Amino acid sequence: MTGRILRATSRLVVADPDDRVLLMLTKAPDTSGVSRWITPGGGVDPGEDHRQAAIRELREETGQEIDDPGPVVRRDDFEVEWDEADHTHGHAEFFVVRMPHFEVVADEWTDDERVDILEARWWSLAELEATDDLVEPLDLAALVREVLHSGDAEGRSDRLAE
Repeated sequence: MTGRILRATSRLVVADPDDRVLLMLTKAPDTSGVSRWITPGGGVDPGEDHRQAAIRELREETGQEIDDPGPVVRRDDFEVEWDEADHTHGHAEFFVVRMPHFEVVADEWTDDERVDILEARWWSLAELEATDDLVEPLDLAALVREVLHSGDAEGRSDRLAE
């Protein structure tokens, strides 16, 4: 490894009116075949900030349009062990979006996403807390409990695009 390569990402905790959260099962070839459930989101493109990336990523990965992802509810800095050729460290900013239940539309998925994303599914908090599946971040259930029950996610449905 020749130096620190940072990848900035925006992640979205998308919650429906029944407090279920949308997760995507991914199994990218560059993760040594490990599958994991993650929130929608992805890399911040050049010229974007985290907020703009969150809006774009939600549209690209789910087909849903929003005007505002709200405030950042969490920031994570982490080391990347499985993708050192592209980046060695990550910085993720998490947003919470409350919206009506929907089915994921994959019209804007990249070729890589069509390979990497195996499934999209809505999870209750109880299911998330009970699963033995790998979920990222590892404390996602605690984050979901905190943001959905603290009032931070209230009123987010008014941020849907007109």
